[in-house]
Amino acid sequence: MPAAGGGRAGPGPLRQRGTRRLQGTPPASPLSPRPPAGRRAALGLVTLLSFASRFHRLPEPPHVCWDETHFGKMGSYYINRTFFFDVHPPLGKMLIGLAGYLSGYDGTFPFQKPGDRYEQHNYMGMRGFCAFLGSCLVPFAYLTVLELSKSLPAALLTAFILIFDTGCITLSQYILLDPILMFFLMGAVLSMVKCNSCADRPFSASWWLWLSLTGVNLAGAMGVKFVGLFVVLLVGLNTINDLWDLLGNLNLSLVTFGKHFLARVLCLILLPLTLYMAMFAVHFAVLNKSGPGDGFFSSAFQSQLIGNNLHNVSIPEQDGYPLSCHCDPYPGGLCRGEGIYTYLHKDLNNLWIIKKHDSDADSSSPVEFVRHGDIIRLEHKETSRNLHSHQHEAPLTRKHFQVTGYGINGTGDSNDFWRIEVVGRRAGRLIKVLRSKIRLTHVATGCILGSSGKTLPKWGWEQVEVTCTPYVKETPNSLWNFEDHINPKLPNISLDVLKPSFVEILLESHMVMIRGNSGLKPKDNEVTSKPWHWPINYQGLRFSGVNETDYRVYLLGNPVVWWLNLFTIGLYLLIAISTAVALKRGVQLTSEHKGELSRVVLCGGGQVALGWLLHYLPFFMMGRVLYFHHYFPAMLFSSMLTGKYWMLGEGEAETRVKFHYSKMLFSGAAVSLNFYLFHPLSYGMIGPMASDPSSPMAGLRWMDSWEF
Repeated sequence: MPAAGGGRAGPGPLRQRGTRRLQGTPPASPLSPRPPAGRRAALGLVTLLSFASRFHRLPEPPHVCWDETHFGKMGSYYINRTFFFDVHPPLGKMLIGLAGYLSGYDGTFPFQKPGDRYEQHNYMGMRGFCAFLGSCLVPFAYLTVLELSKSLPAALLTAFILIFDTGCITLSQYILLDPILMFFLMGAVLSMVKCNSCADRPFSASWWLWLSLTGVNLAGAMGVKFVGLFVVLLVGLNTINDLWDLLGNLNLSLVTFGKHFLARVLCLILLPLTLYMAMFAVHFAVLNKSGPGDGFFSSAFQSQLIGNNLHNVSIPEQDGYPLSCHCDPYPGGLCRGEGIYTYLHKDLNNLWIIKKHDSDADSSSPVEFVRHGDIIRLEHKETSRNLHSHQHEAPLTRKHFQVTGYGINGTGDSNDFWRIEVVGRRAGRLIKVLRSKIRLTHVATGCILGSSGKTLPKWGWEQVEVTCTPYVKETPNSLWNFEDHINPKLPNISLDVLKPSFVEILLESHMVMIRGNSGLKPKDNEVTSKPWHWPINYQGLRFSGVNETDYRVYLLGNPVVWWLNLFTIGLYLLIAISTAVALKRGVQLTSEHKGELSRVVLCGGGQVALGWLLHYLPFFMMGRVLYFHHYFPAMLFSSMLTGKYWMLGEGEAETRVKFHYSKMLFSGAAVSLNFYLFHPLSYGMIGPMASDPSSPMAGLRWMDSWEF
């Protein structure tokens, strides 16, 4: 697994291990053979500073800050074994819950809203766990840059940039998923780079160790957030490049190449997938009690949750006329008066009676089964009104038809007729409780009953709009199922026989998460941002407090760090593009120039720059709501690129070495001085806003978009 610009065996003849230098590896400099003790001391120093900066004033403020209200609450759900739904995979929340449990937190704090005081509740275990993982980012970055550049000043500059960045400190000090995600991300990158350095010793113990750790960290990154797939892509591209080079090595037999291929399949595909599925198995085993997440999942899944109204019940397997049914969409249904709405929880308003469209069968009538293609009426049990649609526009969604409750005591008109269709079934097939996914097509207009996903105003109880769409297409919001069935003439079966398999649950959970993630919208008065805002540090994010009397914490990057990173990215891309154009135009380079360009474009940051692009550019294509903190994984790569780039060009001359140490010290001093000025953003501030001349932060509001 090669690093960019080197770290792998070339296609040339093999040399003795003791004298071999890897193709593309930067030439040795006076700094390269520095005694290991010096580098260990530097590692110890940056690690100490990292932990000190992240744990300083960690208990402050002693109230819920920003998204602690979500992830702290989810940690409590794990402790209480209560099922919930989140748009992210479960590993991060599981670890937060485990940290809280091991530190004595009992899971009783409600985490209702930001600003709620923790009082006697022990929240420090969860904050401390996140701060610990956030502190590890600095030594991980130090070791990665040291391995790639063989330059101690480059590694130290990278470490100082991350130690004294106010944004990284803030993001590490609270109960959030971000430090957990970045821990696994940087762990995967470090393991990949270390494995690259063992390319001349394939199948050795250290090679297997770093290859396996790469897979473990990939599973961790995917298990915290779906954006962890970006680092999976980075490692995948590195692996493809590695295997391509090995395939071109004519001194390597196809049998040996096959071993290389299988080793990567084992450690980078099978191992992460196994760990990822094991994580979900633990997740579903722990969360076995009914909770606020039930309504997002199918009725068959809900029947496995202790406390759910479907748990351990017996009902008829097929639906027959007439019946009372608990008819839920994906998710829930509701009728009140003449309005038809949806919400996630269950009550008596979910009950409907299915009748034939041309008769009023009662309990004395013989049983007739409901079949695919039947035309039916749906009478709401509580109000005796029929489910009705007509060619009036829906209240929120244009060009969709309105859905209402109509008629008295089940008497209505032909606009109450619906054709019931089972997805993937032929006409005449029976409809089964829980298992059949049905679609309701309005006979008169041909529209399909579904939920638009839009929230109604207060006159609609702020519930979700139900419409009938004339645009015939199958979406999850137009699929419904019967999750209860009352008919004393039919034999009952236990719902245990309908228990979904683990694979079915796994697939369903991912569909629900992906759908929820793509549908995230900003809340009222919430500060969102656009991807182009992020690299320029355009706008921060309030973690705590709004006015002068509040304890305020504001997520904003150290301006010197972020603007230096931005300048480095622009300079690197300019050089890389210019080099590509020059070579395309046939410019001939000397071997000395080729070596220098190799150090600048490849060893100087090719792989790191690719990591930045993969963790930044995809956000421009996302339709969901975005926040400033989404950029921080990319910021890690831009910081490593800065450290590597500004310390390039080391030669044999002692004066050149001193010059690079001077650059490192000067840059570190500028970064630390700026941190001193802006550190109240991370550690908290009370008093006048920065726009007030009497504020301690007066004069530091360098951009009008900063709101501290």
